[in-house]
Amino acid sequence: MIDQQAPLRAGAARLPVRPRTGRFLVLAVVFVCAACGLVYELELVALSSYLVGDTVTQASVVLSVMVFAMGIGSLFAKRLRCHAAAGFGLIEAALALVGGSSALVLHASFAWLGDSRYSLVAFSLAIGVLIGAEIPLLMTLIQRVDRQDAGGAVADLFAADYVGALVGGLAFPFLLLPVLGQLTGALCTGAVNAAAGGALVLWVFRRDLGRRSRWLVALANVSVIALLGAATVLVDDFERAARQAVYGDHVRVAVHSGVQEVVLTGAGRDALSLYLDGRLRASARDEHRFHEALVHPAMDGPRARVLILGGGDGLAAREALRYPDVRSVTVVELDPALTRLARTDPALSGLNGHAYRDPRLTAVAADPFAWLRADRGRYDVVVSDLPAPGITAGAKLYSAEFYGLVAEALAPGGRLAVHAGPPGRRPETFWTVEASVRAGGLVPRPYRIACRCAGRAAAGRERGGAGGPGEEEWGFLLAGAGRAPSPGLPADGPVPRSLGDRELREGARAAESVRLPPRPPSTLIRPRYREGG
Repeated sequence: MIDQQAPLRAGAARLPVRPRTGRFLVLAVVFVCAACGLVYELELVALSSYLVGDTVTQASVVLSVMVFAMGIGSLFAKRLRCHAAAGFGLIEAALALVGGSSALVLHASFAWLGDSRYSLVAFSLAIGVLIGAEIPLLMTLIQRVDRQDAGGAVADLFAADYVGALVGGLAFPFLLLPVLGQLTGALCTGAVNAAAGGALVLWVFRRDLGRRSRWLVALANVSVIALLGAATVLVDDFERAARQAVYGDHVRVAVHSGVQEVVLTGAGRDALSLYLDGRLRASARDEHRFHEALVHPAMDGPRARVLILGGGDGLAAREALRYPDVRSVTVVELDPALTRLARTDPALSGLNGHAYRDPRLTAVAADPFAWLRADRGRYDVVVSDLPAPGITAGAKLYSAEFYGLVAEALAPGGRLAVHAGPPGRRPETFWTVEASVRAGGLVPRPYRIACRCAGRAAAGRERGGAGGPGEEEWGFLLAGAGRAPSPGLPADGPVPRSLGDRELREGARAAESVRLPPRPPSTLIRPRYREGG
């Protein structure tokens, strides 16, 4: 409960501004601090998705820890009400430093330590405590300015707080991320936070501060702004160093699209690796084996019209275009930056056989789920070359509803090929995909293929991409309407570089030998995938 004794209110005459002006300035700072606080919160949620994966779980951890910590911060602020002005100025300096540097530290822990989960929880806790301490101190300060009753002060403070949160929530995706990026956006937000909090205390409430407190608040906020400014100047150098730590010394291309970060490493076509949001998506060492195993079994039958969902790198399209009787290949890729690189980058376009130059190929920039709902075409072959289902943002593309749309898009006798993850290391995920395909109205046949890449298990952390480091096998599903196709190579098709018909049939038997009891399908309402599951 706010202390409403006379000494608190009587201080209004000591302020250097009129009460109405002082009240306006306090509410303006509440607005700014609320906007900055929500930016920190959204920054942590975005970073949890990018650096850790499993969006729902990580976002829940961030939000729940932060709300809990806000309660702790509110209790802590009770001890500072006697020194509300100095306490608020120092807390804003600390919040600006912690929140503004959070993106840098989390990226650093991911790049050099390989894991940012513990840092994420620590920042959620620290930022929550500091945000929670703001409102009680601001309540005390606004009553120092005006003789307003406690109920009216609460209403005004929360109105400014909620409007500021709205502005911060909209500024994050529409201004800070696209214009400044994650790192610079967080640093600039921290600088604004420190400037607003420090200016309020040092101007409006400077007479409430002793000389030592005044210098302490000024030094703390100026130092924080200077540190954040220096970090902003060094952001580009930090990003280059972090990329080298994650991807090695041969980063050639790094593109921040509106969808993801796309990175190409390797000095030439034979050493090329493609990363999407830090996850290895394709490596020139063995991608041909992966895409041959994904595409060729589905081409055994009618194949005039081929639909590739995902696969903006053009590698699956390369395999489909090797068949001269294929009349059209449609690639539906959410990120146009990836298809643009696949078309223009010399190494990547060379690796995909210059697939985008083939007049039979049409690229569509769209979400595959939404595109399937709107498209009325029929296809002989549908290839699902999508990020792994353990990444929650892509879980809908492995749902029963998604496969129901695919079933409607298949022509009579058509086939669907799906990369479903390694059945040995992630059996729950693999067999949940199988159940979801079946629930969508198709009959799947599983098969597994060894990657046969020496040293691959030690090549680095597996981040959920197709054939990421650490995978010793790949698991696929070949499905059709009415009956399950048998995985094999077309007798009238091109000869794959490293895949044989006998190996495919043995892979089908090997997958059946590790079959789990029937799993419930994953749906839009009840997704069942977890990263690492």
